[in-house]
This record gives sequence, structure tokens and C-alpha cells, in this order.
Amino acid sequence: MSDTSGSAPAEPFPNPAANADGDDAIGQHLVPGMARRGRLAMTLDELIAWGSNLGRAAQPPLVVALSGPLGAGKTVLAQSICRGYGVIDAVTSPTFALVHEYAAPRSTVYHLDLYRLQGPDDLTALGWDEVMAAHALVIVEWPERAGSRFPAGHLPIDLEYVPGDDSRRYLLAG
Repeated sequence: MSDTSGSAPAEPFPNPAANADGDDAIGQHLVPGMARRGRLAMTLDELIAWGSNLGRAAQPPLVVALSGPLGAGKTVLAQSICRGYGVIDAVTSPTFALVHEYAAPRSTVYHLDLYRLQGPDDLTALGWDEVMAAHALVIVEWPERAGSRFPAGHLPIDLEYVPGDDSRRYLLAG
């Protein structure tokens, strides 16, 4: 997936985290308004705009869990959430560092990538308990690696490939 237009969509998609009116619950997720079959298909530009809207609406403390296969757009979404939240620094993937910390006007932002962890026992060395207790925006890629140590009350966001369409991703949030 690549951004070739450089422009945001004319009408950003609604932010289900900010206003769930009109959204339907499926399990622990909300189906965003306008979604077909429980998922909303988005282009890269639409995903970036949606993430920026979420970042603008986010209030700390908030833990966002980004799930999906490799290359689905988790880091792109994390970058746009950070941009909307007010992070000025370049937001990069913490795949090898595991945790990146950014300053923002409302609070610190922690961006974690748990892909390389073997399981929940590896979290202590990352300062997991301190990060989860912080009055901050916390964005976690590969949250399933945290197992039962992942906090209740987080905002789960799943990204999936749209079969036969490399330019779009399905989003399920809430």
C-alpha cells in the first residue's frame, strides 16, 4: 500500500472512539458507522485521516491495541494517531527498540511493538507496568503477545487485508 495522492479524503470517516452513536456492537468491538459486514474498507489516505481524527479526540490515559497481519498498516495508523495527538517528532516503528516515547501537548505517548516478544513474561523488562500505569496515550502493536497482562478498557483496532484489493484495508474498531 502506498500513498501516491498526498491528499486526505474529502470527508474523513467517523471516529468510533469519540462517538459511538449509530455503531453496532460485535463482541468487544464497535462496528463503525458506514461499515459493510462489520468492517470498514479504507484506502491509505482514509486510514491516515481516520487515525488523525482518533488522535485529535483521544484523551489520556488511553491504551490503543493495534492488531493485524504484517504489513496491514499498524505502524501507519500509529503514526497518524500520534500526528493527530500532537506529536511533532518523526514517529518510527519500534520493532527493534520495542518502545518509543514521544512528547505531546496532552501527555507522553508510548508506542510499543510486541512482535519480537515470546510472551507476557518478556513485558517486565520493557517497563510494561509503568507504561500501563502512566497518564499517557499508549499505542501497542501486536497486543496479543501481552496475553492476560493487557489491560481491560483498552481500545482495540483490527486491520485486515481486503482480498483482491492491495490499496485498501478493513478496519474494525471499538
